[in-house]
Amino acid sequence: MANAKNSKKKMRRIATEEAFSIPEVAAALRGVARSPSHSPDMILVKRIYDAPPNDKSPMGVMKDRLIDLEDERLRDMDENSVDMQILSLTAPGVQMFDADTATELAALANDRLAEVIKRHPGRFAGLATFAPQSPKRAAKEMDRAINKLKLNGFILNSHTNSEYLDDPKYWPFLEAAEALDACIYIHPRAASDGLAAPFRDYGLDSAQWGYGVEVSTHAVRMIVSGLFDHFPKLKICIGHMGEGVHFWFWRLDYMNKHAQDRGSAPKIKLTPSEYFKRNFVITTSGVESPMALDYSIKALGIDNVMWAIDYPYQPSAPAVKFMDTAPVSEAEREKLYHGNAERIFHIPAAAAAKAAGH
Repeated sequence: MANAKNSKKKMRRIATEEAFSIPEVAAALRGVARSPSHSPDMILVKRIYDAPPNDKSPMGVMKDRLIDLEDERLRDMDENSVDMQILSLTAPGVQMFDADTATELAALANDRLAEVIKRHPGRFAGLATFAPQSPKRAAKEMDRAINKLKLNGFILNSHTNSEYLDDPKYWPFLEAAEALDACIYIHPRAASDGLAAPFRDYGLDSAQWGYGVEVSTHAVRMIVSGLFDHFPKLKICIGHMGEGVHFWFWRLDYMNKHAQDRGSAPKIKLTPSEYFKRNFVITTSGVESPMALDYSIKALGIDNVMWAIDYPYQPSAPAVKFMDTAPVSEAEREKLYHGNAERIFHIPAAAAAKAAGH
């Protein structure tokens, strides 16, 4: 296979899971951090949003890095030849607030996101947030985000109040996303109440293990519930090399058939793996494993895999090196670095080519 080091063609790099916040959301999460909540999310929320003044630990400075959009972030992108970040409001987003507060802050975050994209159209695209706590208002905000603000899709931080998208109460905004032809990126947060207990020890609450289990569980619930028979064109993106779902394809297909036969799961039109390959795409965020990438491409097809960094939680340089040196053809690298992101998140190819200097 060709290696990027030997390629003289400049290849555009679009990073597809890049986190940001705004001061108002950060202040509201500081209030949550000081509340008596026992949510597992409180571990990370306290570390970031209620850090002591002048805390120089990695978590202590994370809030500033999240809020910064036009200084250190752009310098980091320039230093690592990252042409564009697709920005999304960082977990837990607005999903720990009451419905009114969440709806208000989601609209404010989307307005700020649209403003920074307007100032830097070649450097940023954006995924709109919404308040699942109020599904009908969420659907209205989604329409505004795409049609007025011209954002590129949506971000959802897995469960809301320990409920998943297979619950029909959330279907109004799934219907909106499908109608808008806009992908929903399901990002991790700490485990729901039913999953939380085993993750409270050994640092398993977040990226080491709990996040992947949470989102993979969410994705599989959506699939086996029959949700995608109702929304066949709905597109869902999950990060961290697909949260491991496609490594379980054979067993999911085999065991789901038995579950249907004994009446413990609803009858669905396709196998779980067929739904995943039809309705899901994945990103490489936070997983820089050539073996995992190779398997993902073989299992899902090159058109369903995108590159990401997971900035500022993960450093940019290793993520760029990982994709530059991945054992893929140059045509495949083009799709992984930018072609698939342009298609899935509706980033005009002409603008992409111009920003990349072609």
